[in-house]
Amino acid sequence: QVQLVESGGGLVQAGGSLRLSCAASGSISSINAMGWYRQAPGKQRELVASISFGGITKYADSVKGRFTISRDNAQNTLYLQMNSLKPEDTAVYYCGAGPSHAAMKYWGKGTLVTVSS
Repeated sequence: QVQLVESGGGLVQAGGSLRLSCAASGSISSINAMGWYRQAPGKQRELVASISFGGITKYADSVKGRFTISRDNAQNTLYLQMNSLKPEDTAVYYCGAGPSHAAMKYWGKGTLVTVSS
């Protein structure tokens, strides 16, 4: 089992920045990719960004150039630096982990990001 705990969400004005963190613990050796997903009210959960342990990254088109995913292997922590935030970025952001980009098996409880206009 892998446990994931997100932090760093909050309220920010449009154009501002936030950095999300996801601390992973447990059977870290069983996972090869981690990612950030978000779910806005009334919408399905969608990929924001993911990173494999080989360093391959993927981003949703809507966040390219504004968000950066990174990880600290020594600390087993995943980050999402979010710049130039827009009201449409408002959502609950979830950290996921699994054997590949397409197979996230473990999930955190989420952290709320609210961007005011």
